[in-house]
Amino acid sequence: MKSFIVFALFVAAAVAAPVSPDGDAQILRYDSDNIGVDGFNYAYETSNGIKGEETGVLQNVGSEDEGIAVRGAYSYVGDDGKTYLVTYIADKNGFQPTGDHIPQA
Repeated sequence: MKSFIVFALFVAAAVAAPVSPDGDAQILRYDSDNIGVDGFNYAYETSNGIKGEETGVLQNVGSEDEGIAVRGAYSYVGDDGKTYLVTYIADKNGFQPTGDHIPQA
Protein backbone atom coordinates (compact mmCIF):
# COMPACT_ATOMS: atom_id res chain seq x y z
CA MET A 1 0.00 0.00 0.00
CA LYS A 2 2.83 2.42 0.87
CA SER A 3 4.45 1.85 -2.51
CA PHE A 4 1.16 2.71 -4.24
CA ILE A 5 0.93 5.99 -2.32
CA VAL A 6 4.54 6.87 -3.17
CA PHE A 7 3.87 6.04 -6.83
CA ALA A 8 0.70 8.17 -6.79
CA LEU A 9 2.66 11.10 -5.33
CA PHE A 10 5.27 10.82 -8.11
CA VAL A 11 2.54 10.76 -10.75
CA ALA A 12 0.84 13.78 -9.17
CA ALA A 13 4.14 15.69 -9.10
CA ALA A 14 4.84 14.86 -12.73
CA VAL A 15 1.38 15.99 -13.83
CA ALA A 16 1.68 19.22 -11.84
CA ALA A 17 5.09 20.08 -13.32
CA PRO A 18 5.05 23.23 -15.45
CA VAL A 19 4.91 22.72 -19.20
CA SER A 20 7.81 24.16 -21.19
CA PRO A 21 6.86 27.29 -23.12
CA ASP A 22 8.85 25.88 -26.07
CA GLY A 23 5.85 23.78 -27.01
CA ASP A 24 3.95 26.99 -27.75
CA ALA A 25 6.74 28.68 -29.73
CA GLN A 26 5.69 30.40 -32.93
CA ILE A 27 7.73 30.87 -36.09
CA LEU A 28 8.40 34.59 -36.42
CA ARG A 29 10.54 34.47 -39.55
CA TYR A 30 11.52 31.91 -42.15
CA ASP A 31 13.52 32.91 -45.22
CA SER A 32 14.61 30.48 -47.89
CA ASP A 33 16.18 32.40 -50.75
CA ASN A 34 17.91 29.64 -52.63
CA ILE A 35 17.29 25.92 -52.63
CA GLY A 36 18.69 24.18 -55.67
CA VAL A 37 20.91 21.46 -56.99
CA ASP A 38 24.09 23.44 -56.33
CA GLY A 39 23.25 24.78 -52.86
CA PHE A 40 20.79 26.31 -50.43
CA ASN A 41 20.37 28.94 -47.75
CA TYR A 42 17.75 29.63 -45.13
CA ALA A 43 17.19 31.50 -41.88
CA TYR A 44 14.58 31.30 -39.14
CA GLU A 45 13.57 32.83 -35.82
CA THR A 46 11.05 31.63 -33.25
CA SER A 47 9.17 33.35 -30.45
CA ASN A 48 11.14 31.51 -27.75
CA GLY A 49 14.44 33.13 -28.77
CA ILE A 50 15.81 30.47 -31.12
CA LYS A 51 17.48 31.77 -34.29
CA GLY A 52 19.36 29.99 -37.02
CA GLU A 53 20.79 30.34 -40.48
CA GLU A 54 22.61 28.01 -42.84
CA THR A 55 24.16 28.07 -46.29
CA GLY A 56 25.28 25.04 -48.25
CA VAL A 57 27.29 24.91 -51.47
CA LEU A 58 28.04 21.94 -53.67
CA GLN A 59 31.82 21.62 -54.06
CA ASN A 60 34.05 19.66 -56.43
CA VAL A 61 31.18 19.06 -58.83
CA GLY A 62 31.62 15.98 -60.98
CA SER A 63 34.68 14.75 -59.13
CA GLU A 64 35.17 11.85 -56.76
CA ASP A 65 35.26 14.42 -53.90
CA GLU A 66 31.91 16.02 -54.78
CA GLY A 67 30.04 17.02 -51.66
CA ILE A 68 28.24 19.81 -49.91
CA ALA A 69 29.94 22.26 -47.57
CA VAL A 70 27.70 23.95 -45.02
CA ARG A 71 28.23 27.03 -42.87
CA GLY A 72 25.73 28.12 -40.30
CA ALA A 73 24.89 29.39 -36.88
CA TYR A 74 22.14 29.04 -34.32
CA SER A 75 21.41 30.66 -30.97
CA TYR A 76 19.07 29.87 -28.14
CA VAL A 77 18.27 31.08 -24.64
CA GLY A 78 19.45 28.63 -21.98
CA ASP A 79 17.73 27.78 -18.72
CA ASP A 80 20.06 30.30 -17.07
CA GLY A 81 18.64 33.14 -19.22
CA LYS A 82 21.85 33.55 -21.26
CA THR A 83 21.85 33.48 -25.04
CA TYR A 84 24.18 30.83 -26.46
CA LEU A 85 25.57 31.09 -29.99
CA VAL A 86 26.97 28.16 -31.96
CA THR A 87 28.63 28.69 -35.33
CA TYR A 88 29.63 25.71 -37.41
CA ILE A 89 31.06 24.28 -40.58
CA ALA A 90 30.02 20.88 -41.87
CA ASP A 91 31.96 19.48 -44.79
CA LYS A 92 34.13 16.53 -45.76
CA ASN A 93 35.89 16.97 -42.40
CA GLY A 94 32.66 16.52 -40.43
CA PHE A 95 30.63 18.81 -38.17
CA GLN A 96 32.84 21.47 -36.55
CA PRO A 97 30.96 23.66 -34.04
CA THR A 98 32.39 26.60 -32.13
CA GLY A 99 30.95 28.63 -29.29
CA ASP A 100 32.11 30.22 -26.05
CA HIS A 101 30.32 27.49 -24.06
CA ILE A 102 31.74 24.57 -26.09
CA PRO A 103 34.94 23.04 -24.68
CA GLN A 104 37.92 23.21 -27.04
CA ALA A 105 40.33 20.33 -27.58
